[in-house]
Amino acid sequence: MAISHVCAQVNPYQYSISKTAEGKNGAVSSAHPLASMVGCEILKAGGNAFDAAIATQLALAVVYPGAGNIGGGGFLVAHTKKGKTITIDYREKAPAASSRNMYLDQNGNPLLEMSQNGHLASGVPGTVAGLFKSHPYGKLSFDKLIQPAIDLAEKGFAITAAEARSLNGSKSAFIKYNTIPPVFVKSTSWKEGDTLIQTELAATLKRIQQEGAKGFYEGETARLIFEEMKRGKGNVSLDDLKNYQAVERPAISFDYKGYTIIGMPMPSSGGLLMQQMMKMIESRNIASMGFHTPASVQLMIEVERRAYADRAEFMGDQDFVRVPVKTLSSKKYLEKRMSDFIPGKATSSDVVKPGNINPESEETTHLSVADAEGNVVSVTTTLNGGYGSKTVVAGAGFLLNNEMDDFSVKPGVPNMFGAVGKEANAIAPGKRMLSSMTPTVVLKNKKPFLVVGTPGGTTIPTSVFQTLVNILEFNQSPLDAVNLPKFHHQWLPDQVAIENDFPSTVQDALSKMGYSFQKRNQIGRTEVIKINWQGKKIKNIEAVADKRGDDHAAAY
Repeated sequence: MAISHVCAQVNPYQYSISKTAEGKNGAVSSAHPLASMVGCEILKAGGNAFDAAIATQLALAVVYPGAGNIGGGGFLVAHTKKGKTITIDYREKAPAASSRNMYLDQNGNPLLEMSQNGHLASGVPGTVAGLFKSHPYGKLSFDKLIQPAIDLAEKGFAITAAEARSLNGSKSAFIKYNTIPPVFVKSTSWKEGDTLIQTELAATLKRIQQEGAKGFYEGETARLIFEEMKRGKGNVSLDDLKNYQAVERPAISFDYKGYTIIGMPMPSSGGLLMQQMMKMIESRNIASMGFHTPASVQLMIEVERRAYADRAEFMGDQDFVRVPVKTLSSKKYLEKRMSDFIPGKATSSDVVKPGNINPESEETTHLSVADAEGNVVSVTTTLNGGYGSKTVVAGAGFLLNNEMDDFSVKPGVPNMFGAVGKEANAIAPGKRMLSSMTPTVVLKNKKPFLVVGTPGGTTIPTSVFQTLVNILEFNQSPLDAVNLPKFHHQWLPDQVAIENDFPSTVQDALSKMGYSFQKRNQIGRTEVIKINWQGKKIKNIEAVADKRGDDHAAAY
């Protein structure tokens, strides 16, 4: 099943970007046109949403190397046509040789260069295990789902203008952090339309095609990873790879005004943060305040501030620490959290502490998929920073993550996204690092209604929060909900990040309340699918891809 067969409509050398798509039979929205097209062709070939999600992720590992990956990890949230909710955790793990203070010098100062770049920054990759964990829910054989990615790697594809800029901007890092120069480095500058061929990656994908997950975690690929680690003084061992397991976990699921919102549990903070934020606004009639008014934005900022203070204190891998999820999401606790909220007045993060309880580069990527049968899949996957650790496994052709930086390298010291963590997210061998990824599914009348998610480091939960509020409370179209300006507050630093096109009148009003601002080019790249029902049948499926990148929506 070469591209010429399954993806007859996919020309990897000539393609355009579409931000919206509509169909009755299925839809895919992802960070790259070729990946979305591959996913859509898999649906046309008889695959379901799980098949399309697997094929899209594998294609992203080829065509979107900054964040698409087989050397990173991710989370899947899904709802099946039979009404079953599934979440799969394939977050990376700390290698067995990791230790709590591994990124501190002899005086206890953090060595963030080591946690953010190069071999020692990498956790044990989980993506391939996650793909195989989700495959039983699909209909097509894995060798068919991986073939388009193999073809794209082997025969090459034309890169976009954004990808050319990104590869050129990362050239010096690729040279610095690789023992053998990777395919992403060439003597001249990359330009739009250049063909990127990745023969070593194609060979790695073929080993996975032939041997399954063992084709990555054991044998030749594992040997190449281990050899790379030895050359660069990294920590990932052959046993770390062989012992890695993806895990199904009980979803975080809660009611919001008759909708059911389904999210990812720990070690993703996303689902719990979403529950806290949605529940803190639920009784306050935000719809009557209006979209992007000083009142509605201020309420959302203060809700975000309180949730992120709790994230810093309490959240981590619940296989290792007791995360008080029930308390943090209880009505009584959340009402108490909002008791010092004053409309029209900024609270200070010095005053807002984590709640009292008795004894997250943003180069992540998201894809949303829906099929004609009513299966929906929301997947967020990541290398952490752009191109992860910047280290490519020589001979295997894929980038390794720099996910170790998502641990608290030292309690109170911010990571690359400015997130502060405490004891709950300290490094321990085999532990999964806390994440901000927030793949989300919303049900209406027990049927799939929205599939949402975004990249963006610590801005992920607030972007998903705003997207849901825009649709559920302000009755916006998915297009507006995705593309209108976003804002973000994460407790520390105590400032509101806003996009450049955020309305200045609202900013001025909030400044008078006591808020300070940091302007950003963009926050997130949200992918939304909306399913419209007519009785028990799907009327149509709307897919929207964010204006902020090369994101592409495909449907049929």
